[in-house]
Amino acid sequence: MLNGQHIRVIWTRWSGNPKGLVGPLKGAVILEFLTRRLNFTYEMVRVTEDKPEPSEKERGLFSYLWNQVEFILVSIQKIKSDLLVHDTIATFQYNSIIDFTLPWIYDDFAFLIPVPDESANINAVVKPFQWPVWLGLGISIVCVIAVLNLIHHYLEYRLVVEKSLRPNNNSPTEKIVNKGETGKQYVYVFGTLLSQGGPCRSKRLPYRLVAGVWTLAAFIFVQAYTSTLFTYVVTPISEPLIDSVYDVVNNGDINLLVRETGFMNTLLSASLFGKLRTKMDSFPNSNCGSMSACAEAVKSEYRNVFLDANVYLKDVIKTDFKKTGKCNYQLTKEEFRTIMSSLALQKNSRYTQSIQQGVLNLQEIGLVNYWDTWFRPMPPQCTGKPQSGNKTQKLSPLTLKNVTGAFLVLSVGFSLSLLAFLGEKIVSRREQFRNRKDNKLRQVPNNLIEVSSKKTEEPIPSSLK
Repeated sequence: MLNGQHIRVIWTRWSGNPKGLVGPLKGAVILEFLTRRLNFTYEMVRVTEDKPEPSEKERGLFSYLWNQVEFILVSIQKIKSDLLVHDTIATFQYNSIIDFTLPWIYDDFAFLIPVPDESANINAVVKPFQWPVWLGLGISIVCVIAVLNLIHHYLEYRLVVEKSLRPNNNSPTEKIVNKGETGKQYVYVFGTLLSQGGPCRSKRLPYRLVAGVWTLAAFIFVQAYTSTLFTYVVTPISEPLIDSVYDVVNNGDINLLVRETGFMNTLLSASLFGKLRTKMDSFPNSNCGSMSACAEAVKSEYRNVFLDANVYLKDVIKTDFKKTGKCNYQLTKEEFRTIMSSLALQKNSRYTQSIQQGVLNLQEIGLVNYWDTWFRPMPPQCTGKPQSGNKTQKLSPLTLKNVTGAFLVLSVGFSLSLLAFLGEKIVSRREQFRNRKDNKLRQVPNNLIEVSSKKTEEPIPSSLK
């Protein structure tokens, strides 16, 4: 108990401070809770910055807690701060010069990404199976065609040999199987796979056993493919820009944004996050001056992602939804790092023990999480979660974009069929022209014979007799 003592407090979102400063929305209610719990009064100290650490050009919020730093709020009275109600991260660097309380906020850092636009579902035709399955299917087709070819030629050769060994056979080289049937197995394999069917040309048992096994395998494959294809047709066809921090590191076209005065800008300078720091250094505009500036840069066409505390990103989503009426932002599926925020006081302050007890009581009651429902009631249409995980989202009817992949395959099939038809017409015309030419050449000797026969039948002149 503080027995009515008076404390000077800094809370960046106080109405007397400039607009746009970042800080905890729950600062006012925690102060009211502590004043009633510990019996003290307080006054707000006006500040113009929200960066905790001071820099060479300007002081930070920690500067107001140091005894050697004072500033004039009123023309006569010199005032400094006793308590900093802020999202302060307890670090070893400042632990020797500032007192930190127990964490009063447990939150996560996350990535703010744009809501993906609806795109054509071209890959739906390929998605039902992973690439090893498609590779195995291609190898199976080649193997089945090769085996059927070998069996065909073996049976043909065997029949010829058996025919030649028979007695009274004057044509040992006669082939029982027509030479034109050699390529029929190609049509059979692909026709069965495409559910078009096809006759099994050979009646021999080895050939039909292989053909039967392929028919069963093609049936199972087609049924599995068509049943899975429907799922990919009706599922959302919008993929998020990233899912986790690994996508930021591995994708060269993703740009990382952080707030210049935020804790993440300081944290990423550590060697533990060297890859993310390299990612930031590769993009000249990686540091933003404010939350609104960072949020405006997060667009699908820019491929930018913004890293900050989860609660602040929800404020951005909520504010943008109220302004535009649309969900333009969402959070990634995976958070980046869990963080704990504490209150800060002057080093060896006489209020530290009492404030510490008050924060402990606050956590035991569980009011902090309850206050989130007061200050951050996210709209149900725009909760910040990925669209695929939003169970309240209404099912939308199928559009042409959902079946773009199927129409693309159909158009490719029609194009190939048209090319095959034109090729057959060209070949048939050439064959017809060649046959006509051969017929004309065959008719020329006959005409010559008729002419010569007519000449021999002419009577010999009497003079020559």
